[in-house]
Amino acid sequence: MPGPALADKSAIVLGAAGRGNMGQTIARRFAEEGAKVMAAGRHEEELRRFSKEIGGDYALCDITSRADNDALIKKTKATFGGVDIAVNATGWGFVKRFDKTTEEELDRILALQFKGPFFFCQAIAPAMAERGGGSLIQISSATATIMLNHHAAYMGTKAGIDHVIRCVAYEYGKNGVRANSISPGFTKTPMTQDAANMPGLEEAFVKEYPLGRIGTSDDVAAACVFLASDECFMTGQNLQVNGGLTLRRNPTQAEINASIAAAKGEHE
Repeated sequence: MPGPALADKSAIVLGAAGRGNMGQTIARRFAEEGAKVMAAGRHEEELRRFSKEIGGDYALCDITSRADNDALIKKTKATFGGVDIAVNATGWGFVKRFDKTTEEELDRILALQFKGPFFFCQAIAPAMAERGGGSLIQISSATATIMLNHHAAYMGTKAGIDHVIRCVAYEYGKNGVRANSISPGFTKTPMTQDAANMPGLEEAFVKEYPLGRIGTSDDVAAACVFLASDECFMTGQNLQVNGGLTLRRNPTQAEINASIAAAKGEHE
C-alpha cells in the first residue's frame, strides 16, 4: 500500500487562525497526509491550540506585511528545514456596491488580497527554488471568472493575484516550483456563515451547481493535497473546485432576493 501523499514534506498554511475555517481544514488534511505543518495567521491563541491539535507548529503572520512573510519563511526553514508546500488561504468576504466602495475599503482589500499574496509569493518562490522545487497554492474564487453582484473589489483582487500565480509558475518552473490557484464557489465556512444561515440563500445557489450541492472546505483540501503531491504535473492553472458552477453562473441578486423572500414566507 502506498504511504501518505505528503510524507516527509513541510507545509505552510497561511490563514489558519480561525477555528474551523478553510485554512485549518487544509492544514489538518496535510497533517493527516504526513506533512509537517506550520499554521500561520494573526491570532496566536487559536494558532497555538490548533497547531498542537495537528502535531505541527505555528507562526504569527500578517500577510499584508512583507517583513512578516519573510519571517514566516525563516521560521519554517529553521523548524522544518525548508518549505515544500505553501498555501495562502487568507481572504476578506467584502461585499459592497461598486459605486459605494470607498478608497479606504479598496486599499484594505488590495492589501489583503493582492499586495499581501504578492509578498507571500515573493518570499515563498525563492525559498522553494533553493530546495529544488515545491508547490505554491493560492485559494482564489469562482467569482474571479464569473459574475456576482456587489463583489467588484473582491473579484478584481482575486483575479489579479491569479495572474500573478501564473507569472510565478512561468518564471520559477525551471526551478521545479509549481504554482496554481483553486477557485471554490459558495462554500460554508466561518467567513460565510451568516449568509449560509439565511433561509433561502443556499437554495438560490444550489440551482446553478451541476453536481447538485455547494462545495465544502474538505473539497478544497482534497484538491490542495493533489496539487501539493509529487504526482501533480500541473502549474499555472486555476482549478475550478466548485461542482461545475463556472459552467453556469451565480444567481442574480433578484433571484437571491426572491429565494430568501420565498423561504421567509414558508416560515411565517
